[in-house]
Amino acid sequence: MSGKMEQNRQQEAGTDWKTPPDVVIVRFGELMLKGRNRHRFIRSVNDQIRNAMIPYPDVTIQEEHGRLYLVLNGTAFSKVAEGLDKVFGIANYSPAWITELDLKAIQESAVRLIEASDPRPSTFKVTVRRANKRFPYDSQEVGREVGGYVLQSVEGLKVDVHSPEMDVRVEIRDRHAYVFTTVIEGNRGYPLGSNGKALLMLSGGIDSPVAGWLGMRRGLEIEAVHFHSYPYTSERAKQKVIELSRILSQYANPFTLHLVSFTEIQTKLKEQCPESILITVMRRIMLRICSKLAERRHASAIVTGENLGQVASQTLASLNVIGRATELPLLRPLITMDKLEIIRHAEQIGTYSTSILPYEDCCTIFLPKSPTTNPSLSRVEQAERKMEEWLEEEMEKAVSSVETMRVSWQDKDKLDEYF
Repeated sequence: MSGKMEQNRQQEAGTDWKTPPDVVIVRFGELMLKGRNRHRFIRSVNDQIRNAMIPYPDVTIQEEHGRLYLVLNGTAFSKVAEGLDKVFGIANYSPAWITELDLKAIQESAVRLIEASDPRPSTFKVTVRRANKRFPYDSQEVGREVGGYVLQSVEGLKVDVHSPEMDVRVEIRDRHAYVFTTVIEGNRGYPLGSNGKALLMLSGGIDSPVAGWLGMRRGLEIEAVHFHSYPYTSERAKQKVIELSRILSQYANPFTLHLVSFTEIQTKLKEQCPESILITVMRRIMLRICSKLAERRHASAIVTGENLGQVASQTLASLNVIGRATELPLLRPLITMDKLEIIRHAEQIGTYSTSILPYEDCCTIFLPKSPTTNPSLSRVEQAERKMEEWLEEEMEKAVSSVETMRVSWQDKDKLDEYF
């Protein structure tokens, strides 16, 4: 997990516990709206959580009515939380303490929880959810009885139902009751791969890694495609993209990266393509190569980091002309985002500090002085027809010579020499 995500998670937890929690309650979000397909999605999330818990063999997983309970058995909550923060499809999760289905036991657990918290709150409220209707007290009665017991047992504590420093939450389920205070946001979305496969056009910039992460969050299995123009682009630029792939591999380990040599095509384009439409034609050729590669990799869409109006190739007119180069769906998760919003996402997932390293990619070399922001489709297609004699052959050559890598989060030591 990136330092930013760890910091956010600790802030959301808000409390250091003198008594470690017994269990982590994992809740699903929009997956619960999936009707007859719900069990397939939940099973996929369950499998990925189990994979995330492989390093922690003492953790046992129990399922009950569309929730998971990760029994810690002495494993540190912070380690389990780090694994859960890599799984898509989780709405939120809570470290909790297990207690018997007995009102007195619930009351005592609530007092222990408050007394064990550091810092200790000065105000609180009690929130109760009674899923087990056989429990002899309803939710309001449990809340009233637990709140009254806490007030009698803990000095200096007051009730504040609007803005309490601590919300003591009680869930009464079939076999146990759970007492907790913290609800930590998960990644939400859909489990990885549950909505098919797509290729991500991965540059070395800020935007495309975020687009890839957002695509994965919507259930896409992502493979990345990077175009390089060695020796015009350096080995460091290539390693930068490998490092971005390694960071993304935290969410899909290992992560597949395809490196496409674009030198020959880009050199000929510079010589033969009108300068004002050079970027437009170049982007269209990249899409055509991605489409060929997608067919080989059984991918059904292409994901890009394009953002409306950000640069000349991302005006609506340019996006229209560029997008017509492929029949595959073009997914643009960032299309309406503000740049600062994209940067916040990049910081959250840990790619920002790598993305801003000053190593060029092939989209930044041979840049025309005045690229058109309103390209004509007919003019672009006419320019491509004049180059078609060599272009098709070079595209096939680029696809057939792709270097494919499987990048893993554990590869850090191999990349240290570059960064």
